Amino acid sequence: MSDYHLYLSVIPEALIASMLEPEAFGAYYAVGRNGRVFGEAIFFEIDPSFRSDDFAFSLADERCVTQPDGAPKSSVYLGIYNVLARIPVSAIGNLYLVTDDGRALELERGDYQPDTEHPLHLYQEFCPKSPMVASRLEPQAFCRSITDPSHPVHLPRIVFSDLNLGELADDPRNGKADDLPYRYISHLRDVLSDFSTNTKDSKLVLKHVRDGVLYRTVRNGFYLGDHEHFAYYPFPSREALQSTYYDWWRSAQIAHFD
Repeated sequence: MSDYHLYLSVIPEALIASMLEPEAFGAYYAVGRNGRVFGEAIFFEIDPSFRSDDFAFSLADERCVTQPDGAPKSSVYLGIYNVLARIPVSAIGNLYLVTDDGRALELERGDYQPDTEHPLHLYQEFCPKSPMVASRLEPQAFCRSITDPSHPVHLPRIVFSDLNLGELADDPRNGKADDLPYRYISHLRDVLSDFSTNTKDSKLVLKHVRDGVLYRTVRNGFYLGDHEHFAYYPFPSREALQSTYYDWWRSAQIAHFD
């Protein structure tokens, strides 16, 4: 067993070796050693026994040592390009969602049941691209479609979350949207309404999400997969967020460093 952890960051995409435990790594990665780096972080813990010639593991073995002042080595980058597609889904463990002030929420994999209730969905992609996409496909079908190698344009693998649409999921044109925090409601209504006459399964809403990670709008959870493999990480219920995970939830709803 190695003396370091392996983390797959999805914003930005990277494989990182660290001597820090997940919660400490999350705080370091989101805020920095001296509070000089700000921004939410999302990362997976990777099986520490995972090895591949695609990544510079010799750097981890060389540099993940206790520092002269006694501090553990915080991070050693082993890969920064096309990382997600080169790590087997079977080696990817728990997911950590970190707020911009460094509080981490750990999510485990759960059993997935297809969403047959909602006709329309809104997805925030994180890796390897970061658009917001509306779709008539439920999460697993969306994942299979966007990573289908038979399609002329596809991704090898994807990490994304589903976002709350409220009444817009059933009635894009007239449904109430007062409780949705998106800045582009009119545009979102137009995109969703277009599904009634358009045969496309999915449509781009935003090329890039500039509001950071919309934790407060996550509906069911986070998803990782490709055309063959699929993993679901359930998001806690609102009741659990307001009780068990209250500190994290309160932090997730506040932009600390605008």
